[in-house]
Amino acid sequence: MKYLIAVVAFVALASANVLQLTDEQKLAAIQRAKECGQQEGVTREQALALRAGNFEDTDPKVKCFANCFLEKSGFVVDGNIKPDVVLAKLGPIAGQDKIKEIQGKCDSIKGTDKCDTSYQLYKCYSNNRAQL
Repeated sequence: MKYLIAVVAFVALASANVLQLTDEQKLAAIQRAKECGQQEGVTREQALALRAGNFEDTDPKVKCFANCFLEKSGFVVDGNIKPDVVLAKLGPIAGQDKIKEIQGKCDSIKGTDKCDTSYQLYKCYSNNRAQL
């Protein structure tokens, strides 16, 4: 049950409540989040906090959950963001110019390791979601 809650919470945050995802995209995101939740062992509370945009929890499991999800989505490979993939996947949904603007703010972020980098990238995109 905690994985289902984590999945739903992460998918809700990933869609940022402003992106209009197709049912197929939502199902794929749910599957990725479920796999990552089980792999990284995030708790219900951690998932709900992440969903709410609370980035105070710096537990490595939360950071690796974000990395796992972004890697499975193709946005990140070995701790490096793939700007072309982000633009190709999010541009048609949110608008190319808006995504490019956020990329300019976020894509150069580097953390202490690949999990931290993905977490920081996710945080930056989340904090800039109002622009979408």
